[in-house]
Amino acid sequence: MAHKFEVYKDKAGEFRVRFKYNSETMFATEGYASKASAMNAIESMKKNGPGAEIEDNSAA
Repeated sequence: MAHKFEVYKDKAGEFRVRFKYNSETMFATEGYASKASAMNAIESMKKNGPGAEIEDNSAA
């Protein structure tokens, strides 16, 4: 699979989620106190992400 979510524990002991495409990290979440919260974040991204609008705040 070319893309995946990765749950990991950071140095502070919090759970975080990385989204990777071809082993490159595309984005990472904030830290969560529980693994269940990190897993809920993944489910929320899967459910709500495909329809999310794009907001371009660049000053180009």
